[in-house]
Amino acid sequence: MNWDQEKIKSILPQREPFLFIDEIIEIDGAEKVVAVKHIKPNESFFEGHFPGKPIMPGVLLIEAMAQASIILYSVAKPEIVEAHPDYYLGKVKAELLSPAYPGDKLIIETNRVKFLDNAAITDCVIKVRDKIAAKANLVFSIQKKE
Repeated sequence: MNWDQEKIKSILPQREPFLFIDEIIEIDGAEKVVAVKHIKPNESFFEGHFPGKPIMPGVLLIEAMAQASIILYSVAKPEIVEAHPDYYLGKVKAELLSPAYPGDKLIIETNRVKFLDNAAITDCVIKVRDKIAAKANLVFSIQKKE
């Protein structure tokens, strides 16, 4: 089951230039999602990170994992996501192991640890060319809009 940008935008509140999921290439029930981000050479963050040697900032790798985690949560809890709640990243335990460069294809895998109606925990890994670039355990809250 592949999801394109329009389907992704129907779930995620983020928009360009802060949308870091291009497509969903795998969904394993409510347990796992695999997403893809193609890092374009003209991404705005490369202008300052770093001139002459552009590297995708680690915090944006974490954001990509968080966005993939929201997609996974939406599969597990569609009745909550239909109301377009707010998502707040609460705790991050991350390891940044290898840089990601312009032209790289990020494969972002997120796995369910625990999902509640108002909170979620996921384990995530980003691979670039079959090498782990980052991994994280994310805890986030889900709050109804007022």
